[in-house]
Amino acid sequence: MTTYQITAPERLRADITLPASKSISNRALIICALSGGCLLPDNLSDCDDTKVIIRALRDMPQTIDIGAAGTAMRFMTALLAATDCGEHVLTGTERMQHRPIGLLVDALRRLGADISYVGEEGYPPLRISGGQLEGGAVEIAGNVSSQYISALLMIGPMLARGLKLRLTGDIISRPYIDLTLWTMREFGADAEWSDVDTISVSPRPYRTRPYLIENDWSAASYWYEMVALSNDPEAEVRLHGLMDGSKQGDSSVRYIFSLLGVRTTFDSKEPGRPTTVTLRKNGHCVPRMEYDFVNAPDLAQTVVAACCGLGVPFRFRGLHTLRIKETDRIQALKTEMGKLGYDLHVDADDQLSWDGTMNGLPTLQPDAPTAIDTYKDHRMALSFAPLALRRPIAINDPEVVSKSYPRYWDDLRSSEFIVNS
Repeated sequence: MTTYQITAPERLRADITLPASKSISNRALIICALSGGCLLPDNLSDCDDTKVIIRALRDMPQTIDIGAAGTAMRFMTALLAATDCGEHVLTGTERMQHRPIGLLVDALRRLGADISYVGEEGYPPLRISGGQLEGGAVEIAGNVSSQYISALLMIGPMLARGLKLRLTGDIISRPYIDLTLWTMREFGADAEWSDVDTISVSPRPYRTRPYLIENDWSAASYWYEMVALSNDPEAEVRLHGLMDGSKQGDSSVRYIFSLLGVRTTFDSKEPGRPTTVTLRKNGHCVPRMEYDFVNAPDLAQTVVAACCGLGVPFRFRGLHTLRIKETDRIQALKTEMGKLGYDLHVDADDQLSWDGTMNGLPTLQPDAPTAIDTYKDHRMALSFAPLALRRPIAINDPEVVSKSYPRYWDDLRSSEFIVNS
């Protein structure tokens, strides 16, 4: 297993072109495929999750292996069920075969889909026989995964009767649902919230068009963390390709980190145009933080790491979906932060908290960095590496960043971090 030892610079200056948005890339690819067009969007993400969708749509093998890409599993399940592309088996890694998909399969079956389980009921692999679906009204729980909801919405324009999707219970990750609806409308779909818990999609086909993918606010979050953690009072990071007013849910990172001492400045606020964002210290940091991550769960690891590094006690909620990600992220955070002396508490509702005290671990030595396990989860590597600005850190299995930010280590090196194996 490869391990990277990270040594941070005393002076933080960085000029970074962020990767394209994985979330928008994956949605745009599915919609382009459903439109029947061959015009790919510009500035597609080069991450693993997007590459597996590109390969699947291009080659359409009888067995489609999407690896560890949860988004691809959910989106491809709906696409294969709703298009006349024959029979396929959709599978993935061992971890993927233990990530539930039964709610999506049940909803698709109610719309007329022909899907069966190859192995354990409720989990991949799936055998899918595609064809025209009738559509109509269907319900799905709103508090499990927004990717199930997005998968159903994107096939809505292709259904004979369209789609009326009612979300039951609490609705989590609403910005990701809104991102899906926005991307669909960019390609000509008629899709709107018709009630507080219901989305209606008309049976109006997509239209093909040139499309530019904006860069990724999720990737920006790690640079926010670095500015917050840096001891350099003049720290400055310039991030290219972001958009003010972005529909990406993780664009909320700029508001979250304003509480942790980071100021955001846009070079331009022209609507719909990517620009450069500059991050600097604002001189203010809250003494304690409480936040509900229900709409941006992918930011949780970054903010936990930042708060611990800054010594800011916290209580975070809205984290229950982290249990079914690439790993059990709540447990992974508790375990790996424990190695660094931070005793995180998890309650029965999966609220995560830290009271600001250390658990008495011996002083860490510069020549003995603490090795952080990543559990095959890209966000563990991405969010823990910036802690090198506060203490010696090593990252096990660092290649996992290719899932969303393949150039991460190169970008750190270009910013004068020392990254050695």
